Amino acid sequence: MIEISIANQTLKYRDKTYPISSAKNGIGEVEGSYCTPTGRFNISEKIGVDLETGSVLVAREPTGEIFSKELFDKNPDRDWILTRILWLEGLEVHNNNTKDRYIYIHGSPDETPMGIPGSKGCIRMHNEDVIELFDHVQIDEDVVIIKS
Repeated sequence: MIEISIANQTLKYRDKTYPISSAKNGIGEVEGSYCTPTGRFNISEKIGVDLETGSVLVAREPTGEIFSKELFDKNPDRDWILTRILWLEGLEVHNNNTKDRYIYIHGSPDETPMGIPGSKGCIRMHNEDVIELFDHVQIDEDVVIIKS
């Protein structure tokens, strides 16, 4: 099971703890709120097997781009989803719109600060961390996101 703590900005899987970045807007389940949902989830899809570190994904498809400072400078407002995606599906009444909201655990530019909220609802991780996690978890793996 993956355990995500919003208060600590961490993701724990087995005996390893990773820094993450959850939503800048806080927690919540409302469509369009750009908040991170809480509760019980599972991994519904794993996207990005064998993609190069830093591969850019848009609408869950690789664009063929590899993240760089030059690419960032050309697209400063882009919500960077890199390397791997673990697509979450809510299992409770209050969060059952999670998959439709496109809430993921995904890689981010290495310069993206972890340990502080900053995403648009997803759980951001460093690229090497999300690759390690991706390689160990399975589809239907349990995930819990808690406030504390």
